[in-house]
Amino acid sequence: MTTQHSTALITGASSGIGAVYADRLAARGYNLVLVARREARLQALAAALSSRYGVNVQILTADLSDENGIRAVEETLRNDTRIDTLVNNAGTAQMAPFLSGKVEQHQAINTLNTTALMRLTYAILPRLAQNNSGTVINIASVLSLHARAGSALYSATKAWVFNFTRGLQEEFAESGVRIQAVLPAATATEIWDLSGVAITDLPEGSVMTTDNLVDAALAGLDQGELITIPPMHDIRLWERFEAARLELFASARTGEPAPRYLSH
Repeated sequence: MTTQHSTALITGASSGIGAVYADRLAARGYNLVLVARREARLQALAAALSSRYGVNVQILTADLSDENGIRAVEETLRNDTRIDTLVNNAGTAQMAPFLSGKVEQHQAINTLNTTALMRLTYAILPRLAQNNSGTVINIASVLSLHARAGSALYSATKAWVFNFTRGLQEEFAESGVRIQAVLPAATATEIWDLSGVAITDLPEGSVMTTDNLVDAALAGLDQGELITIPPMHDIRLWERFEAARLELFASARTGEPAPRYLSH
């Protein structure tokens, strides 16, 4: 990754995956703009990273489930032309039956996980396209490929992030703009405190540390991966998945109902 004079804006930067991205990018020489709701945590992290790596670190306190927060970050992305890297990491989950939560809670999760990510991407992409360089990293989830009881909303939002990112990758395939989707599986972050599922209830050995997750994701970016699934060891699984996806899509272009739907 290009580091000279680069600045990365990272959402959800006060803890977990976002804080590790901040550390790793600062170590690579990036200046930073850290975005999150918790100002005290942002200040402490900014001071530590600036002292450790000698980079410039700014903070922006914003709630990305709120319109005012989204607008504040959009304005920063549009006006600060030094920012050439966006890490869309902010997100949350509520792993519970859909009807057990209030619609206002669901709307806030949807806004944070999808709407904010789309608008921040839209705020920076015109400049990246004009410069023919820069990076957007969108944190999706392996649950973008799978849904189960209790994950309907979260899986849907992460599937949105996944397909949104893939579409943009196609649009910018011939450009110098890099767009990566990262699909973590279970990762040891504070999201579990909010999700309604205790991390201790997950199968032993199935939870990745945030350090390993981010290091693997950045290694995937360095290797030119468009889709990075850090805990997936057998790349042939992805290759078969992609082949089946394309075959299924092609099979749906006949223009005729399948025989099983025709009356006899």
